This record gives sequence, C-alpha cells and structure tokens, in this order.
Amino acid sequence: MLFFDCEVLKHDWMVVFLDMDSQQEIVIVNDSEKLSTFYEDNKERIWCGYNARHYDQYIIKSILLGIDPYWTSTQIIEEDKAGWMLSDAFNKVPLLIYDAMVNRMKGLKELEAHMGNSIKESSVSFKLQRKCTAIEIAELIEYCKHDVYQTVEVFMNQLEEYQAHIGLLTAFNLPLRYLNKTKAQLSAIILNARKSVRNDEFNVCLPDTLKLKRYKHIADWYLNPENHNYEKFQDVVVAGCHHIYGWGGVHGALDKYYGEGFFVMSDVASLYPAIMIEYDFLSRNVKDPSKYRKIRDDRLVMKAQKNPMQLPMKIVLNGTYGASKDKNNALFDPLQANNVCIAGMTTLTMLIEMLEDEFGSDMLLVQSNTDGILVKLSHEKLFDRYKKVCDKWSELVRLDLEHDIYKKVIQKDVNNYVIIDEKGKYKSKGAYVKKLNVMDYDLPIVNRAVVDYLVKGIPVEETINNENRLKEFQKIVKVSSKFNGGAVFGGEVVKEKLSDGKTLSKLIGGEPIPERVLRVFASRSRNDKTIYKLKDGKPNKVGNTAERCFIFNDDVNGVLAPRKLDKGWYIDTAKDRLQKFLGYEV
Repeated sequence: MLFFDCEVLKHDWMVVFLDMDSQQEIVIVNDSEKLSTFYEDNKERIWCGYNARHYDQYIIKSILLGIDPYWTSTQIIEEDKAGWMLSDAFNKVPLLIYDAMVNRMKGLKELEAHMGNSIKESSVSFKLQRKCTAIEIAELIEYCKHDVYQTVEVFMNQLEEYQAHIGLLTAFNLPLRYLNKTKAQLSAIILNARKSVRNDEFNVCLPDTLKLKRYKHIADWYLNPENHNYEKFQDVVVAGCHHIYGWGGVHGALDKYYGEGFFVMSDVASLYPAIMIEYDFLSRNVKDPSKYRKIRDDRLVMKAQKNPMQLPMKIVLNGTYGASKDKNNALFDPLQANNVCIAGMTTLTMLIEMLEDEFGSDMLLVQSNTDGILVKLSHEKLFDRYKKVCDKWSELVRLDLEHDIYKKVIQKDVNNYVIIDEKGKYKSKGAYVKKLNVMDYDLPIVNRAVVDYLVKGIPVEETINNENRLKEFQKIVKVSSKFNGGAVFGGEVVKEKLSDGKTLSKLIGGEPIPERVLRVFASRSRNDKTIYKLKDGKPNKVGNTAERCFIFNDDVNGVLAPRKLDKGWYIDTAKDRLQKFLGYEV
C-alpha cells in the first residue's frame, strides 16, 4: 500500500509517497514526468490518502493529464465542485484509492489534535502568488511528509474500517477497483439496485400487524396529509413519559432522572433490517429482495460460528436504510424509508401499551428511543412476566427483542445518560459521558471526572487534581471557514452604538493565530488571554474555553502540565456539567 498527500500552490506542487512495503519516502516536486513514471510503476497498488477520494486523486490525475493542478485545487476547495465534474478525462486515469477519511466532519488536522500530535501549520502561505524559494519548498516537503505519516496513524487507529471495506469486496466477489466507492455505494451494487425516480414519498402505510388502542392517534397522525412535512412532529405523553414522534424516529425520556432498582433495557435486534424483510419495506430499487433476506440469514449463521465474514454482511444490512434516504444512491426510496421508520416507532409504541396494560404502576417507562425501551420494574420477580409480554409482542409483530439488566440509571435526557449493571460496568450516551477514543479526545479529564462521579461517586476535585498529564486537559478548537477573520489571541472587545440604535462589537488589538485547529488549555497566568473567532470583524469568544488560555500546538503526548494550568476551571466545568445532568449542584 502507498500512503500519499499533495500540496498545491499557484506555481508549485508536490506529492509525498510512503511505500509501506519498502518503507521508502518518495518526494516529487514540480516534475510531471517523474510522477508519470511512478504512476505507471504503481498503478496496480492501493493508494491511501486523507480526503483522497474527493481531493488528492484529482490533483494526481490533473498532473498526469497536463491539467493545471492549481486550477483543479481551486475548483474543489474554493468553488466547492466535485472533482469528477471537472473533466471526463479523469476517468481515463485509473487509481485504486482508499480514503482514510471515515468521518467527513473531521479534517486531518483535527484528528492530529485529538491524537496529541503536532498541529502546527506551515509558515509558507498556500496563497503565495510567486514561485517558492528552495527554503520554502523544503519546509513544505516536511509539512507534507508530516501529513502522510499522520494519515498512516489515522489509518492504523481505524484499521477495522479498511478491513470492512476489503471484506465487502471479498465477500461479494467485487473487483478491487470498487475500493474507491463508499460502503453505501457498495451496498447498492451488492443488492443490484437500479435508481428510479418516484413522487410518492408520503404515500405511507402502517404495518399490518399493528394493534393500538389508546395510542392509535399516534399512528394515525402519519396518515394525515397535513402532517406530510419533515419538519412536523408530535409532542405526546406515552406511559407518563414525554415523547417526540417525528419522521426520523421517536425519543422519549424522563428528564433529570435518577433511580436504583431493577431496570430492563429491551432493544429490537437489527430493527430496520428486520422491518425491511418482514414488512417488505426494502427499497423498491432492489430487483430481487430475497437477496437481502439471504444476506441476513447467512450473516446469522456466520455470527453464530464467530466467522469474521459476518461483518461485511452486517454493513450491507445496516447501511441499506440510510442509503434509501440518500438522493445520490441507487437505493434511494424515501417512501420505503418512511415506512420503515414509522413501523419501528409504532410497533414499539404497541409494546409500551401492552406492558402498561400488564403492569400498570409496577412498571415505569424511563426512556424509549428508535429501537428500544428502558423500563423499571417494581420487583425483579416480575421479569419472567415481562419477558412473556415481550415474547407475545415479538410473535405478533415478527420482531425479536434482546434484554439487558441494569441496577442504576442516571439520565439527563434521552440523548444523555449513564446506566450501570450489577458488576459496575456502565453504558453511556451523550457528549458529557461518552466513552472517548484516541481520535475523539476532547476535554478528557472533564469527561472522566463526570463519569467517575456518576458511576463511582468519586469527587471531581479528586479526579482532576490527581491528573498531571497535559493531554488530559486539552480542548480541541476548530475555527471553521465561516469565521473569515480566523482566530485571535487577546484583544479588547468594545461596543459601538450605531445610528440606527443597534450595537456593534469590535475587537481592538489581539494577536492573529495562523492555525485553524488549536489545542487550548485554561490558564492561571495573567499573561494569557481570551481566544476569539472573527466573523466579518465581529468577535466571538471560543466556546468551552476559559477567559485566560494558552495554546500548545506541539506534540503534547508525554508532556506534563505546567504550573499555570488552571485545574480549577476544569473542576468548575465538570461540576457545571453534573448540575445540568442531575438538576442540582454537587
């Protein structure tokens, strides 16, 4: 495999390759013949880059075809055009591209920041209007090399994504050239979907097994043409719990809930795939729906055998619903997507109604979401009866339930909770309590302090004061392109009254920050300042940062916290989050 990255300026370009087989670096600067030779020697190999599917491959192809790479770069970045639209000739230059950009919402620099690596930008401006000097070229080469090695690290940290991609090609005997396609595109190919244009997305129907009494109005709402608008929703109370039913799912929860006792979380196994199979709600663009069912059945056998090839099958099964809502995918069929979602919501409402009828006040509905419910039973002895009701429901609606037992629930709302089992293991959801990973490592000490308090009762002061690794305190800041003035360190915000009576905020002074991604820390030093983002000259304090901050964009791994780090700010932040979570101060 080859890892690569391109840098393009108006009068210069460069490509850095890292050959993983030979462990050699190959640097090509402004030499199209050398690149052409390299391409001919390596065009059968896999080329891996970050955002390579959308950007770098078209830079490579432009150079090989004699098209100005700066023009191509400008069209993609500044004009926001898709690379494939720029020239039909690009199709004549085959490349086996694997894109390490799994999450389109995060750029490479942002991931580098989360991993604790250096995120310093090159001092050479990419808007340079002249040719670079030899010194500038040397600096850009090192910058490009850095990004190549960072791409390798990102790739290794999510190796299972690549393995899943290759697994899809292997499991379904697809050619290697399909590596360029997304998993959703591959799902459409595997199911032999053929795109079709229809105008019936709101001709929805209810599942034929649905039996509702007091909550029948919830299902009927979807059949009313007046509600056929994706911005409309229902605000209703179900089993004493406030719910929102929309066109994308249902969410209901007891806000600021804390409880101990016998809790059951019941989730429908593979809800959307099961509904598509049992109710014939698969995209109508699939010519032979039995193929989808066979993939599901084969996957169940492989899963029981612990065969790793079940994972590619799972990708196809789970990705089909999302693809049916994607206008650019051959599986696009919004009517069937709506039917699937409605069936899931209404059948789960039917389950809640059946449980209410059986248990009354012996059951508390704590939460319901798209594919399951969380309830508290007044006594553990009721669990067998609970399962019998669930089994009856499963038989009626042809969907299977899986049950997990918990002893403690701390819930802010449906999207933020911690649930703990008898062994002290916990499951969490939400920005404040989610389990972090190496590429999602923002304010980790605050996250840990909140979870340790909720799960183990450890005071936040103890967790935070006992930590001295600087990386654990990092706040990752991304200054998006909409802030056209970039970031500024310090300065004074002044307000000026305009003739029309409005007030205009301006920033006087301050030091411009060249980077768009920053690693920020709270500071006790009076020499440190507030960080602002400027949009059309208007200052906006960067959210979730202290009034006094310092920036550390070098490699932070292994670095100890300096004395000026303001641990008190992190303690206050953790307590503030707990107050929002619990509804009271800790």
